[in-house]
Amino acid sequence: MPLVEITYAPHVPHAVLKELAAMLPHAVSVAVECPEEPYDGDLQPGDVELRFRPRGPFDVSGMDIVVEVRSKWFESRAANRQDRVDDLCKTIADACGLADVGVYLSLPIAAWAQT
Repeated sequence: MPLVEITYAPHVPHAVLKELAAMLPHAVSVAVECPEEPYDGDLQPGDVELRFRPRGPFDVSGMDIVVEVRSKWFESRAANRQDRVDDLCKTIADACGLADVGVYLSLPIAAWAQT
């Protein structure tokens, strides 16, 4: 279950944020798909958690949008993580039309439980 935090600059239009909210669950699921957690295209509640936050007055960033994805470490995910994050970054940049987009993929050793 990926946790996704989207930090955005004050000038990013509401329509862009709405588009990101619509496309990110699928795009992130494709980016982190692996044999241990296959993606069947049928997202359910809890499959991807999105958290949007505006850049704060003391944040330092030159990026329009920074997307941080945290998803459980599996060797199959880690083996090609740079390709995964490069593809996701391009997908996001194409969808939002902004020039300065950054994507950070973190694969911690973790566990997840849900009721």
